[in-house]
Amino acid sequence: MSLPKLSSYSGWVVEHVLPHMQENQPVSETLPSSASASALDQPSFVPKSPDTSSAFSPASPATPDGTKGKDESQHTESMVLQSSRGIKVEGCIRMYELAHRMKGAEGLRQWQEEQERKVRALSEMASEQLKRFDEWKELKQHKEYQDLREVMEKSSREALGHQEKLKAEHRHRAKILNLKLREAEQQRVKQVELERLRKEEGQVRLRALYALQEEMLQLSQQLDASEQHKGLLKVDLAAFQTRGNQLCSLISGIIRASSESGCPTAESQAEAERALQEMRDLLMNLGQEITRACEDKRRQDEEEAQVKLQEAQMQQGPEAHKEPPATSQGPGGKQNEDLQVKVQDITMQWYQQLQDASMQCVLTFEGLTNSKDSQAKKIKMDLQKAATIPVSQISTIAGSKLKEIFDKIHSLLSGKPVQSGGRSVSVTLNPQGLDFVQYKLAEKFVKQGEEEVASHHEAAFPIAVVASGIWELHPRVGDLILAHLHKKCPYSVPFYPTFKEGMALEDYQRMLGYQVKDSKVEQQDNFLKRMSGMIRLYAAIIQLRWPYGNRQEIHPHGLNHGWRWLAQILNMEPLSDVTATLLFDFLEVCGNALMKQYQVQFWKMLILIKEDYFPRELKLSQAQDRWVPSYASSSSWRNVCNTRTFLSPRAF
Repeated sequence: MSLPKLSSYSGWVVEHVLPHMQENQPVSETLPSSASASALDQPSFVPKSPDTSSAFSPASPATPDGTKGKDESQHTESMVLQSSRGIKVEGCIRMYELAHRMKGAEGLRQWQEEQERKVRALSEMASEQLKRFDEWKELKQHKEYQDLREVMEKSSREALGHQEKLKAEHRHRAKILNLKLREAEQQRVKQVELERLRKEEGQVRLRALYALQEEMLQLSQQLDASEQHKGLLKVDLAAFQTRGNQLCSLISGIIRASSESGCPTAESQAEAERALQEMRDLLMNLGQEITRACEDKRRQDEEEAQVKLQEAQMQQGPEAHKEPPATSQGPGGKQNEDLQVKVQDITMQWYQQLQDASMQCVLTFEGLTNSKDSQAKKIKMDLQKAATIPVSQISTIAGSKLKEIFDKIHSLLSGKPVQSGGRSVSVTLNPQGLDFVQYKLAEKFVKQGEEEVASHHEAAFPIAVVASGIWELHPRVGDLILAHLHKKCPYSVPFYPTFKEGMALEDYQRMLGYQVKDSKVEQQDNFLKRMSGMIRLYAAIIQLRWPYGNRQEIHPHGLNHGWRWLAQILNMEPLSDVTATLLFDFLEVCGNALMKQYQVQFWKMLILIKEDYFPRELKLSQAQDRWVPSYASSSSWRNVCNTRTFLSPRAF
């Protein structure tokens, strides 16, 4: 598109045509001036092209020479001048062509602009499409990236899920395996426990078989001892002995087979018991035969003696009717001369010293007990509670509280304040407080043995271990414990009080240890029960020590005192109601400790009890024709002589 400009022929038209039109103005008067003016005003006078205005060309190339061209030019000028209408038409044609050309140029220009607009529109559309394509491509890439990411995440989740599943399966398998291992371990432990129980049961049965064999051998010895009555018996003694030997061989075979198998069966034990029972029945039958034979012999001897006596009386006269008095050997015969009734002098001196020390202690705090001052009474009650309540709290299930109780008692005796009844109590509140607390504490220990231990034998050990620890740190308390024990149970000295002239019977019974209330003496069983509790407490004290004390120091009242007590009581005449009970309780509690300490000497002591002291007690009971209670029955003596009583320690 170019800017509008004049034609290249416009100069020629202005120079050649316009002047001639002005000269020929009068000729064309008939033409309206307006039309010519308008025609002149139109731009159509500009020739369309050099071809269309060849007649107006100043020089024609077809002319051979200049002259000929000049003539033609003049001729043409004359033609133009002669024909103005033709010029006008020509001008109109020229103007139409110019207008058409201009219109075409305008249309071309518009078409070009339209094309440019279309090109721009297409360009913009292509640019937008390119942008959309880029956006779509970017979106597609993003989507692919997202899809890839989702696939990766899905794969990761699946891998994690698979891993978790594997972990869960592993945990499940491990749990199952642990359960199986635990079950296997439990089964193994159960098998071990069953095996242990089986072995223990086998050992118990084996010990029972040995005990049965021991009793069988004793019965066999008794059967052999009946040989001395062979002349009196009307039955064949050899049959009894043969059957007895067969029963002994039977039990020996059972024990031999059980030892080889390692575990006696219940059937073997039952068979041995049946054999033993048969042996007992056999010995009982033999004893009845011997008894009947002895009765027959005695009656026969009495009849013969009566006959001889009558014959002698008839021969010697009336002086022979006086019978000489029989010499009394006592219930034990000659054996009474071997034992003593009174306690040794040195033991009696020791006993009296402890009682004097106890009385002196009572006199020391007499001012506190007899005081009328309310404050002093309050202090006395607080001190008594602080001393006695901790001892009352000692039991078989105390456990770790024993140390707490021991520390509380030790702090009270050491002068430190302790809590009692929500208040702080100390022996320093009164000058006589320490003596009062020591006396009441010792009294409470003995009372616990008299009451708690008498009812629950196992309580002797926790009470004794605390008493032993206090005794070791505070020796005066131990002396007071012995004084109270000797006063309530004189057999713990051992000491048998004697009846003196002028002494009231009730006072003498109190000296023996009986409780007398309203002139009524307690029952014998209750008396023996209390004595049993106190002797058990004493037997536990002499063998136990406080576990948190100083082990390098010796026991303040150890097993040597128990051995002294056992030796002295065996050197004294037995009391039918008391001795068996005290010996059994004493040996049951500390027999194991004495066995470990004195070994062979202890076994000699047991043999002495079994073969010498036990028959003496039975003869004494029979001679006195007294009822022997359950505590002092022959079964108690049999328990005393049973060595199995001391094979297992009475451990606290």
